Amino acid sequence: MTLPEVEASGEAAHFRALESLYAAAPINRLFESTLEIPAPGVARIHFTIDDRYYHAAGAAHGTSYFKMLDDAAFYAANSLVTDRFLLTTAFNLLLTKPLKQGPVIAEGRWVSGQRRVFVAEARLIDATGEEAARGTGTFMRSRIPLAGLPGYRPGE
Repeated sequence: MTLPEVEASGEAAHFRALESLYAAAPINRLFESTLEIPAPGVARIHFTIDDRYYHAAGAAHGTSYFKMLDDAAFYAANSLVTDRFLLTTAFNLLLTKPLKQGPVIAEGRWVSGQRRVFVAEARLIDATGEEAARGTGTFMRSRIPLAGLPGYRPGE
């Protein structure tokens, strides 16, 4: 699997602009988290689970798993696309361990696709270093230009 070409000169600016776009999304007022894109095709989301995210049995609700896995995989894929916003077209989850209070990292990685459809995967790593969930998503180029989205600010 070979990474698609991202213009090296604008790569860091694109990554920072995607991180800014993530931070500006209204949904992240409900799910406090930070995104980092350290390399092409890689994204990490840092967040903390607390009882606000619990279901009735005292562990994180599945919405937390899905949101963070989808976002990590999405941004890993969109790190390779500099002109358009991607859209999730499918996402499969495997929940392997209940998430309790503490820090969690969602690690996303691009798997394949270079033109219209991209595949990326993600996993959740809990405070003990164990995997709590994993997922694989399919993402498609949209007609939405990144440059027109509030929060996407390359070069800042």
